[in-house]
Amino acid sequence: MDITLPAFTPIEDTLFLTLCGRALDSRLPRPILGDPIAARIVARLGYDCTRFGLSTSPILNIAHRAKKLDQIARGFLSRHPRAVGLDLGAGLDTRIFRIGAPPSVDWYDVDFRAVIAARQQLVPDRVGAHAVAADLTDPTWLKVVPADRPAVIVADGLLAFLPPGEMMALLDRLVDHFPFGEIAFNGYCRFAFWAA
Repeated sequence: MDITLPAFTPIEDTLFLTLCGRALDSRLPRPILGDPIAARIVARLGYDCTRFGLSTSPILNIAHRAKKLDQIARGFLSRHPRAVGLDLGAGLDTRIFRIGAPPSVDWYDVDFRAVIAARQQLVPDRVGAHAVAADLTDPTWLKVVPADRPAVIVADGLLAFLPPGEMMALLDRLVDHFPFGEIAFNGYCRFAFWAA
């Protein structure tokens, strides 16, 4: 089957960096994450991951970050097997396969319309998996997500693209939508301060 991807904006195009990181990790003799679906997607697209010039360090960083978010999601779902899962700015991530979510979980991969169109061509179907084509700053997209169950929410690399006001508004909407849950994301800052 020929794959025709939609035209991506520069922000949407960043999904290839993390996809390549996960795919390249899976080819290592001892992978950190071990995501063979990412490697198959890259191969199917014939995507040239060398364009990023990824050395071992960023590949391992991408893999470690994804693995940690997977562990958080897997742990939450083991305690709440009828929960809702959200992957915000999902790109072509295949987290639902890596965490082995039970069929009782409804998992929502949320990203821009063009990215969801690509996901529908490249990411295998799975029971309980739903794709939501939306701009996360639009407050209406959450209407399609059940609000009566606990939720685990992950955002891998997303928050760097949101201005602080939009990030806080998104987090407020998520907290207000669900009865309880966990939110896990990686953060970025220009300065680090550690106090003991």
